[in-house]
Amino acid sequence: MEPTLSNLKPPRGSRHRKVRVGRGMGSKMGKTSGAGNKGQQSRRGYSRRAGFEGGQMPLHRRLPKRGFTSPFPKSFAVVNVESLNAFAAGETVTPESLAGRGLVRASCGEVKILGDGELKVALTVRAHAFSKSAQEKIARAGGKVELIA
Repeated sequence: MEPTLSNLKPPRGSRHRKVRVGRGMGSKMGKTSGAGNKGQQSRRGYSRRAGFEGGQMPLHRRLPKRGFTSPFPKSFAVVNVESLNAFAAGETVTPESLAGRGLVRASCGEVKILGDGELKVALTVRAHAFSKSAQEKIARAGGKVELIA
């Protein structure tokens, strides 16, 4: 029989009946309703705190504190010099033009140029930061590096 909107049914075994707990010993889920005997975990509304170890000092408090996290981290969107080969020779590469080509996100903030790969075209590259190898490769290709303050 072809299924139509008037006779749709879920596949056999995909739907389960809800277990009704506390409905007599014959149901195998009577009396304590599967919660065991006595104690905090057997009570209604009990929910264990994340990382709770039964009163033992939890692992996240036993481990020593290490390092430092800056409240004002500097994060760069990184672009390798090899990706800059997509631009025509003599062009000026800016964070906006990189976003236009899909090499960085438009909302990325600051851009850093890294020196992975080889640059084959002479470009003027404007970015917030450069690695030393990237500066050398851009200069070797006959281009210029301009820092954005």
